[in-house]
Amino acid sequence: MTALEAVIAGQIQATGPLRMDDYMRLCLLHPEHGYYATRDPLGVQGDFTTAPEISQMFGELLGLALAQAWLDQGAPGAFVLAEPGPGRGTLMADILRATRAVPGFHTAARVHLVEASPALRKVQRKTLTGVDVTWHDSLETLPDAPLFCVANEFFDALPVRQLVRDGTGWRERVIGLRDGRLEPGLTEVKSVPLLDCRLADTSDGDLVEYCPEGVFWARALGQRIAKHGGTAILVDYGDWRSLGDTVQAVRGHTTAKITETPGNADLSAHVDFEALAQAAAPARHSRLTPQGVFLERLGITARAQALATALTGDRLDTHVAAHRRLTHPDEMGTLFKVMALYPEGAAPPPGLEP
Repeated sequence: MTALEAVIAGQIQATGPLRMDDYMRLCLLHPEHGYYATRDPLGVQGDFTTAPEISQMFGELLGLALAQAWLDQGAPGAFVLAEPGPGRGTLMADILRATRAVPGFHTAARVHLVEASPALRKVQRKTLTGVDVTWHDSLETLPDAPLFCVANEFFDALPVRQLVRDGTGWRERVIGLRDGRLEPGLTEVKSVPLLDCRLADTSDGDLVEYCPEGVFWARALGQRIAKHGGTAILVDYGDWRSLGDTVQAVRGHTTAKITETPGNADLSAHVDFEALAQAAAPARHSRLTPQGVFLERLGITARAQALATALTGDRLDTHVAAHRRLTHPDEMGTLFKVMALYPEGAAPPPGLEP
């Protein structure tokens, strides 16, 4: 039994089974034993790899799309360039490198990172050496200013509730104890008013996931953008509406049981982009677009060909494989989706349709 498993078991014995989102939050963010509090989870030596770690092209293109949105909105001065959940800082480093030639962009940009993990903050400081960065524990402490933001694989890491339809009510999926070990189970049927809207498109036995923190973050982003201007580009795996059990544990690039060695595996869930779009009002949202389509619209193939001219052998093979992994429908190209938030009267960033 891991140290965190013992903590969780003790809490269940004291107060009863944990909702799925409470269990995920403990696994990921417990201050002593939580997954993100104790390690750098990215890369070959970690548990998973994100798009910025696959190729510089991803961050370059997102950065230029964000810079174009800034220009389209009149190039406001002293704006907030923000990233929640910035991993190793690789994406922000690529954004800053690609936008260096955009007149006025770096002069006006104030870089802000929202990061709860002390371990990852340490890595970000090293990656972004020489950059004036302000770190935050929450989006709420960002300055009141135009906000240009990119969130890549951020919302999938936020804890979700899981509810199973039973008649006109719902059973909540919880984590309890059986013979001293953590075990999923279901509560008795109860009314869940926030899911009344899902009674029309679900049947008995269907499981719906709801992400309270995702709704909170989307609402905060939307309100800031509607009031001060800006754009947020959200990139994550998921779809327009939640249906089915998508919570997964990943350790060493391999899936595991969600109750196996808590605190030592990443937990994530597919993103319900419809819920984020609704929460972000009055900000507008773009059409949900597959990542591969988005990157191709931004010219990733031309960029890949330009970079390939200086490569040979294994480096060229790795580069070609990275382009495929980011864009091909059988890899990240379809699984990952992109949606932007922007103010009324403005255009969405390049690559995304209204």
